[in-house]
Amino acid sequence: MTGVAAALMLLAACSTSTSGVSAPAPTASSTSPADLEALRIKFGLPDCPVTDPEAAQIEDGLPQTALPCLGSDKVVNLAGLPRTPTIINFWAQWCAPCRAESPFLRGALSKLDGVSFIGVNYNDPLPDWALEFASVAGWDYPHVMDQDKQLRAPMQVPGIPTTYFVAADGTIAGVHAGELTSEQQLLDLAEQYLGSN
Repeated sequence: MTGVAAALMLLAACSTSTSGVSAPAPTASSTSPADLEALRIKFGLPDCPVTDPEAAQIEDGLPQTALPCLGSDKVVNLAGLPRTPTIINFWAQWCAPCRAESPFLRGALSKLDGVSFIGVNYNDPLPDWALEFASVAGWDYPHVMDQDKQLRAPMQVPGIPTTYFVAADGTIAGVHAGELTSEQQLLDLAEQYLGSN
């Protein structure tokens, strides 16, 4: 049985935008960083962008962080991301609504020219399963890990899935809490918050 198949069986429910329910707590992965990097490369997932570790949070912007890249030795400062319109999606491989919305993220990615995507693998103890899920979902964009919910307070993360829309000036222009129900909904939100179509 593959990791993703086992993960699908593990989940009974996942955190929603209002419930605050936590993830199941399987044993933490013992996969080494080198093995995770090999998995990321095997699955064809891109590495994270280089960011300035000293970049400070701007008003209404992303917080200064030191989050590990999923399947890489890079450390990402969200406040130091390139100044381009960006969609940031919080997800976990154990989360049923995250799985349900995954095709809409993949579809919108190919239609939103000039918009970057970043995934945040959130409250997820199994990065190897997360890498496999991201590959199966066809998410051809980088992902950072926030296993211990460092971003919960500074970004007011209500649960997962949650999607943030970051304007080209680095400010958070909008937030969609909960599951995306269609690709068109995501495209409409991108148009509303980022002026993208």
